Amino acid sequence: MGGIATAGINVKEAAQRKKAPEFELKDIEGNTVRLSDSAGKVVLIAFWATWCGPCRAETPWLIELSERYRSEGLVVLGISMDEEWGPIKAFVRKMGVTYPILKGTARATYLYGDVDSLPVAFFVDRQQKVAAIHSGAANRKQFEQTIKTLLAAE
Repeated sequence: MGGIATAGINVKEAAQRKKAPEFELKDIEGNTVRLSDSAGKVVLIAFWATWCGPCRAETPWLIELSERYRSEGLVVLGISMDEEWGPIKAFVRKMGVTYPILKGTARATYLYGDVDSLPVAFFVDRQQKVAAIHSGAANRKQFEQTIKTLLAAE
């Protein structure tokens, strides 16, 4: 079962990781975004919704982590499970979200294991393999340590 514990999030050994499912989702401007657009980078995929308290609470430090580690190769993608763009756009404006926000679909949640509770974060390594998954409320320190571990890996 090996892995590297990073402040409460178990990062799988490289040999145990499975390919992250490709997706094709629309961003807030209507552009199509694919996971493969971020090939060679560490990607944090955060499934969330505006009505989810823990999701709203983690948004400020997801913004901070995105900005702090972008130059080292981190991409944060927020996949909103809200049904309409209206609340998403209002939330993004209010919070000053700087990372891409995508509109989730039933297919995307199915591909990622029937995401049925929020928030859920998938940490994808530079080879586009899922290195770690975190469900439920998290903290900045856990996420930052996991990100640093994946950025440092080849």
